[in-house]
Amino acid sequence: MPQQKTVTLALQGGGSHGAFTWGVLDRLLEEERLDIEAISGASAGAVNAVVLAHGYAVDGRAGARRALADFWERVSVKAPFNFSGDDIKTGADLGSGAEVPVALRMFMSLSRILSPYQLNPFDINPLRDILAEQIDFERLRVDGKIKLFVAATQVSTGMLKIFRNKQLSLDALLASACLPAIHRAVEIDGEAYWDGGFTANPPIFPLLHQCSARDIVVVLLHRNPQAAVPTSADEIYARLTDIGFSAALFTELQGIALAQREAQRGWIAFGSLERRLRKLNVHLVDSRDFMSRLSGLSKLNTQAPFIEALRNEGKAQADAWLQENFQHLGVRSSFNLARFLRR
Repeated sequence: MPQQKTVTLALQGGGSHGAFTWGVLDRLLEEERLDIEAISGASAGAVNAVVLAHGYAVDGRAGARRALADFWERVSVKAPFNFSGDDIKTGADLGSGAEVPVALRMFMSLSRILSPYQLNPFDINPLRDILAEQIDFERLRVDGKIKLFVAATQVSTGMLKIFRNKQLSLDALLASACLPAIHRAVEIDGEAYWDGGFTANPPIFPLLHQCSARDIVVVLLHRNPQAAVPTSADEIYARLTDIGFSAALFTELQGIALAQREAQRGWIAFGSLERRLRKLNVHLVDSRDFMSRLSGLSKLNTQAPFIEALRNEGKAQADAWLQENFQHLGVRSSFNLARFLRR
């Protein structure tokens, strides 16, 4: 009998780049030797997590794969940013700034001048319609078999809010994906929320403290480090956005690395958290070279060829990761957390 392995997943947000995560999830769901205990996510990562969990509650692995495919197909048809113009058609063309439609560039320029209350006075959000049609949140709260941790940012305090299975709703998921330059803040029980990526992208600590699986698999949408200093307004804005959406994750990983180092120093682990840290393994699935070829504005590109290219890359990277690391699950990390230790 094949050895069964159990993992938790942490899914980063990044707009339409979340289609890469779809490809990763599709490949992981194909692997019947792999069970998923829990998923945390912010923004597009949270959407992927909830869509997967709902599909899984309906019809297991097959239902989860079908739900993800249905969601991204609807996004590529209905989303508001499919502006006309020459765009990316194949994987070979990905990331060229020249292929970002002029209308999309104009829209984003306006979003830096006008608030969403002015630019989008009727609060039009096709994502709301897609999720409302596809997700039965009541069923997910009652029958959900996978633990969920959805991140949002409290506007009044700037603090992280985690919505768990019993708290999930359409508004909670929309709050996690609420970019303040494009959409109005989402109010839940009198509190306003913005995108969860500002405070946890994705959150790791719930997977450490509230799950039993020894392995956390983090799916990242980061690009390679940028050596050149940005000089144009667009480049500076894009780099600030990248930093803002990654700083919380790096801080959290650094904290885990420090805590794990301390836990491993003694001969005996006295507390439950210390024992958990000693056994914790961290893994990473990403494609930094691929993502480095994408412009920042491409996160708003939902045209079908672009979505398909991202999905195919994600599936290929997940397959390569499984081939190399499946045997290490439950044994050791395939990602070196020590790189986050202060020097």
